[in-house]
Amino acid sequence: MSKTQQRKAAELQDLTKSGTYVLPNAWDAGSAVLSANAGARVIATTSAGVSWGKGLPDGQHLTRDLAVSVVREIAAAVDVPVSADIEGGYGPGPSDVARTVRDIVGAGAVGINLEDSGAPEGGLFGAEAQAARITAARDAATEAGLPNLTINARTDVYLAGIGAPEGRYDETLRRARAYADAGADTIFVPGLTDLDVITKLVEEAPIPVNIMAGPGAPTVGELAEAGVRRVSLGASVAFAAYSLVVRATREVLTTGTYTAVADIESWDVINGGFAAR
Repeated sequence: MSKTQQRKAAELQDLTKSGTYVLPNAWDAGSAVLSANAGARVIATTSAGVSWGKGLPDGQHLTRDLAVSVVREIAAAVDVPVSADIEGGYGPGPSDVARTVRDIVGAGAVGINLEDSGAPEGGLFGAEAQAARITAARDAATEAGLPNLTINARTDVYLAGIGAPEGRYDETLRRARAYADAGADTIFVPGLTDLDVITKLVEEAPIPVNIMAGPGAPTVGELAEAGVRRVSLGASVAFAAYSLVVRATREVLTTGTYTAVADIESWDVINGGFAAR
């Protein structure tokens, strides 16, 4: 394990201990470099963006090797910590998650995002089964020489609409406690945007809370005031980029105009943001 990777792991752990940090998620080396140039202190990948970049739909369609290869390219391209979205771990069992974590650490990442979606029978893994997968991730990181890998445990109770609405908070909190006991550093709850509920979760969860922001969500300032430690944009930036591809192509092929690409950054910001190798 290099001293540089150990330093980055410590940096990410320090960010998780206090304050609020924001992740404008990247999907390839180029988007990661430009995000870092714009001031991002951590680069987190988005599995949706990585999947689209490989011509695949989101939702557990990447292979482990594809995901690891993108993380390796990103980690080599930026000087800030990299946290890898490994979806459901690229296999259902703890041993599958362990293998993925070993490969991801070997690729240069110092954090992972592991979700409880993707159970073979559909829906979410049970809390106990997911806890075992988180423990396997922690053990694998330790064996790989990175015991302070930041594990962001994602639960999709709200995003997937699991159970009756009135029971989702309690189920999320139950999972947060189980995942914390298993070795998770933070709990990620995409789909939760109610600021009052977020504030309550921050107060009651045993580990710091990660919220997915974007249109319709509270502002970063509001989330920080509520005590949210980590704010992710998820697939939003990649979604906007690929939406521009669709809009610009439609426009030029139908009307022959170029308004979709009129509001762009300067050549120096984009091309000048990359260093020749």
